[in-house]
Amino acid sequence: MSGNDRHGRLGDVLRSRRLDRFVGRAAEIEVFQTALDADDVPFSVLYLHGPGGVGKSCLIDVLAARAERRGAQVVCLDGRDLPVSAEAVLAALGESLDVPKGEGPISSRRGRIVLLIDSYERLAPLDDWLRTRLMPRLPQTALTLIAGRAAPGAAWRADPAWRDLLRVVSLRNLTSDESREYLRRCGVPMASHNRLIEVAHGHPLGLSLLVDVDVAAGGGVAYDPTPPDLVGALLRRFLDVVPDLQQRRALEVCALARMTTESLLREALELDDAHHLFTWLRSLSFVEAGVDGLFPHELARDVLDIDLRWRDPDAYKHTCRRVRAHIHRNLETAHGHAQQRAIYDEKFVFRNLPSVLSPVDWTAWGERYPEPVRAADVSAILDLVARYEGPESADIAAHWLDRQRDGFVVIREPDGTLRGFLALLDLTAASVQDRAADPGAQAAWERANSPDAVRAGEIVTQTRFVIDSHAYQAPSPTQNATPVVTLQRYLQTPSLAFDFLTLADPDRWNDYFALADLPRVDGADFTVGNRRYGLFCHNFRAVPVNALLELWTERALTQDITSPPARPPDVLVLSEPDFTDAVRRALHDLHRADLLARSPLLRTRLLRERAGTIDPNAGDLDAVLREAVATLRQHPRDDKLLRAVERTYLRPAATQEGAAAALGLPFSTYRRHLSQGVARIVAWCWARESTVPSMNRPEHY
Repeated sequence: MSGNDRHGRLGDVLRSRRLDRFVGRAAEIEVFQTALDADDVPFSVLYLHGPGGVGKSCLIDVLAARAERRGAQVVCLDGRDLPVSAEAVLAALGESLDVPKGEGPISSRRGRIVLLIDSYERLAPLDDWLRTRLMPRLPQTALTLIAGRAAPGAAWRADPAWRDLLRVVSLRNLTSDESREYLRRCGVPMASHNRLIEVAHGHPLGLSLLVDVDVAAGGGVAYDPTPPDLVGALLRRFLDVVPDLQQRRALEVCALARMTTESLLREALELDDAHHLFTWLRSLSFVEAGVDGLFPHELARDVLDIDLRWRDPDAYKHTCRRVRAHIHRNLETAHGHAQQRAIYDEKFVFRNLPSVLSPVDWTAWGERYPEPVRAADVSAILDLVARYEGPESADIAAHWLDRQRDGFVVIREPDGTLRGFLALLDLTAASVQDRAADPGAQAAWERANSPDAVRAGEIVTQTRFVIDSHAYQAPSPTQNATPVVTLQRYLQTPSLAFDFLTLADPDRWNDYFALADLPRVDGADFTVGNRRYGLFCHNFRAVPVNALLELWTERALTQDITSPPARPPDVLVLSEPDFTDAVRRALHDLHRADLLARSPLLRTRLLRERAGTIDPNAGDLDAVLREAVATLRQHPRDDKLLRAVERTYLRPAATQEGAAAALGLPFSTYRRHLSQGVARIVAWCWARESTVPSMNRPEHY
């Protein structure tokens, strides 16, 4: 091995080994090679289609390698890695090609363009745009290969211009001879060939899994030659023969997460180094590598998830919590689309569990991202409202578009047209007149102020409209975006006290949102035009955002969807004088856990937010008070205040006179320092009670 080889990338080594094991597809390779070698291309698009696991991605790797050896400018796109939008495709192409704005020709920076598009079924909504707008911009010599599960749509064949420029190939299973050659290249003894070929019937993924199982078991494993579910049966057999506990747990993480990285494995499995497990996962026949990490073939993912959950429910729940926690830490520090992607990933963990989150169309999950509203969207938004909710609601939407347009976000079709929209209002920033002009906003504001008024610095928000152009408020890309946008708002809004969700025909949502801790507000229904609407509300004073996410996680994992758990006591909203008295009393009782346990501060937002729990205890209050005292260490000029507080409350003397003597101060000076120190501590606590810091500052979507 040369020095350069020693320092090569592991990914290159793995790719080389996969290519070494590749067999068959001679006819498909010949068709592609002929076009690659020709000066005048016989066709422009080679369209490969076949079922999952038939080997489309492996064939693309082989053809890409051949094109690279010919000096072509190879560009690989994967529908699994791209948002379904023309902008995303153009941006991906722009990383390798010269893509001018508008409709100008796309050109290569070196060599002939060979464009390879895998998982085309994920980009199906873009099919018309790709065929009629994008590909005509490519050079005449460009060669495009498309691989997907479905055959090309009728529009490809109906267009006479494409008829001679398109070649369609349906991929089938490997022949017996090809299967035998694959087994030979994998080092499987010839004595096992007939047995394995009989079971796999030439299915490439099934054959690869059989090799994995045979190698893991040391050969000699008996198989049912006609299993009803080949991939599922093989995966379960593979799990039976994986002896290493860490490898089993790594598979569990890979099945749960949308994408698996080394850092996720390291944290979820509580290891110092997970490189060996990441490398092992990457070597498995049913695990693929994407832009963001590793992921199992979708035929394998659900089998792994269900089987591992059945094998060890407690370990499964523990790993699920660790995976979610890792993703959540990432989304806390992310912004914009990266944060939205992390939110999609966090919810993806629970896709196979009864969920307390909003209804989901998993077939479109993560495909569309909310975007800011444009001036050109206004008329389409108002048309949507009028169509589904009537002209009166359209007038209200127009009112809010004029007052808080930055609260509107839209979901677009791949061609840029409006698919749906959401309106997220800041009721605290709205005027009395604005709220009075909308029965929904007025109802939400009145409930937020009953029985305790909204305090200065607190925020009240409302998702006022949720409308999808095809499904209204049923599962849809717009409904998918709703929890993403609202959770982003939860994380970015300082001092969020209440969030309201407005839905039509509210009776059907009662049980669902009660479980999500957004119960319907009794007596707050309102009518606009001929439609009745209900308000669903979460109280962030009582359950802060992180505690809410933990609540969702536990309800999903326990699968307890029969009745909502008992709610904790509502947050206690103290006036500033009462809050000040409570802090002073708690400082006095600092060394008496029994007295701290009775403090009204335990039910305040300050304690729940700082302790990160909806049920803080005396120890949490003790920790918060000591944290407040420690802030006096930040400035040298406050040292005298700190020493007075410490000798009075943290290391108390028998009397205040004794504290003054221990500090070597006149009693009046000691009392002044103590009073100033306590005032500083109270101010610190009140600032966090009335304005709890957010994780990220608000920004546009």
